[in-house]
Amino acid sequence: MQNQEDQLKQIIAHAKEYGFIYPSSEIYDGLSATYDYGPLGVELKNLIKDYWWKSMVQMQENIVGLDAAIFMHPKTWEASGHTTAFNDPMIDNKDSKKRYRADVLIEDWAAKIEEKINKEVDKAKKRFGDDFDEEQFRSTNARVLDRQKKIDAAMDAFKTAMDADDLEAVRQLILDLDIADPVSGSRNWTDVRQFNLMFSTEMGSTAEGASKVYLRPETAQGIFVNFLNVQKTSRMKIPFGIAQIGKAFRNEIIARQFIFRMREFEQMEMQFFVRPGEELEWYEKWKENRMKWHADLGFDSDYYRFHDHVKLAHYANAAADIEFKFPFGFKELEGVHSRTDFDLKQHEEHSGKKLQYFDPELNKSYVPYVIETSIGLDRMFLAVLSASLKQEQLEDGSERVVLKLPAKLSPYQAAILPLVKKDGLPEKAREVFDELKSSFMLQYDEKDSIGKRYRRQDAIGTLLSITLDHQSLEDQTVTVRDRDSMEQSRIAISELHYHIQARLK
Repeated sequence: MQNQEDQLKQIIAHAKEYGFIYPSSEIYDGLSATYDYGPLGVELKNLIKDYWWKSMVQMQENIVGLDAAIFMHPKTWEASGHTTAFNDPMIDNKDSKKRYRADVLIEDWAAKIEEKINKEVDKAKKRFGDDFDEEQFRSTNARVLDRQKKIDAAMDAFKTAMDADDLEAVRQLILDLDIADPVSGSRNWTDVRQFNLMFSTEMGSTAEGASKVYLRPETAQGIFVNFLNVQKTSRMKIPFGIAQIGKAFRNEIIARQFIFRMREFEQMEMQFFVRPGEELEWYEKWKENRMKWHADLGFDSDYYRFHDHVKLAHYANAAADIEFKFPFGFKELEGVHSRTDFDLKQHEEHSGKKLQYFDPELNKSYVPYVIETSIGLDRMFLAVLSASLKQEQLEDGSERVVLKLPAKLSPYQAAILPLVKKDGLPEKAREVFDELKSSFMLQYDEKDSIGKRYRRQDAIGTLLSITLDHQSLEDQTVTVRDRDSMEQSRIAISELHYHIQARLK
C-alpha cells in the first residue's frame, strides 16, 4: 500500500508525463506554486466546468450566469473587509530562514497525531476482522481518546488565540506543542505576524496618476455588486442564484501540495439569494444538493465527509466544508456558507446605493440573505485525478496504470486505432475518425503495438479503444475495448455513434 507522499508523487509524475499539468515556466526552473494545464489537462478542466455549469445553471430555472471582471473598484475590497482582515498568521524560523503559516504548522502537527490514531484503528481492524466496530473502538480505546484529546485541546487553544487576535499565544502554542521546522528541525521561531494575501498593482497612464487596485482574491464580490443588475435584467424573483466560474489570486506564502493551494486559481461558485429567515432551510438544501453532485460522479462515498465550522467567519451564521480524502488527508474541497445579508449591506454602506429587492408577495423591500456554494476548480481537478488513478494487477500477472475517470469527465471518449500501418487500415481508420469527430473528442493513434496503445489510452483515461483490422475492410465492423472492464466486442461501424453515446450515459 502506497504512503501518502508516494501517492502524491505518482499523481504529479503522471500528470506531467501524459500532458495534464506542467510546472509553469519550467525552462526557467519554474515559478513556485504556479502550473500550466496541458492538452489533456485543459480538456479535463473544461469538462469539470461543463459538468458544474450544466447542473448549476442549465438544470436550474432560477439560477443564471455571470462573468465579472478581475479588476474591481478598490472600495469593493474595503466593503468586503479584505483590505483589513484578509490576513494569514505567519511565523519564520530563524535558522532555516523559512516562513510558514502558523495555522498550517498546527494543522500538520494535528494530522500526524491523527495518522497515529488511524494506525491504531487499522491494527485493530486486522486483529478483529469482520467483528470490528470502528465507531466503538474510537470512542473507547484509551490511546485513541488520549491522542484525540490532545488534538482537540490544541485546536481549541488556537481558535481562542485567533479570536482574541493574540498572536503571542499562537507562538506560545507552537512552542508548547514542540513543533519543529520541517526543513531544519529547529525550534527557533520568530514572533507571529499577520500578512495580507491580496496582490496589488497600479492602474493608470502615469505613475503619478495611477491608483492602487487589486487582483481579486475571490469571485464572490463580482456577484454581489451586480446583484440588482442581474435581478432586473433577468427578471428574477427570490429565491434565485447567480453562478460564476473565474480566476482569483492570493499571495499565499506557503503554497503547496501541488495544485491544492496556488497563487492563481479558479473558482466555481454560486450565490443564492433568499428571504431573511429562510436562509438556514436553504443552507441545508444546498448542502444536500452539493454532496449529491459529488456523489453522482461515482467515486466511493468514503472519499467525502462534511466538516461543520466551529469558528464562523464574520459574515456567516452557518458554514460547512465538503472535505475530500486527498493523498495528504481530508481537506476542504467545497464550502457551503450562509453569508446572511453582510455583503450586500456592506456594499450599500460603502457605495451609497440601495441593494434591495422588492418582494411583491410581501409587498416590501429588503436586503436578501445569501447562501454560497464555492468549489475550487483546481482542487476538484486534483480530487478527480486522486480518485481515478489506479494501478491494477491483471490476471496474467502483468500490471496496468489506468485513469478510471467518470465517463462524463474523460478527455477522450474514444481512440481510433488501425491494427497496422498498411493494407488500407489507416485510410479506413481516418474515415471512421472523420465520421465521429464532430460528436466526440477522439484521439487517433497508429504508433507501436496494439497492446502498448491500449496501455497508453488506459493511462490517459480514454473510455473506449476502437481497433480496425482486416475484417473491418470486409464486413464494416470494428473491435471496441472498454477501458474499465477491458472487455472487447465486435460492433458495426454504423453503430459506433450510438455505442459511444450509450457508454457516456
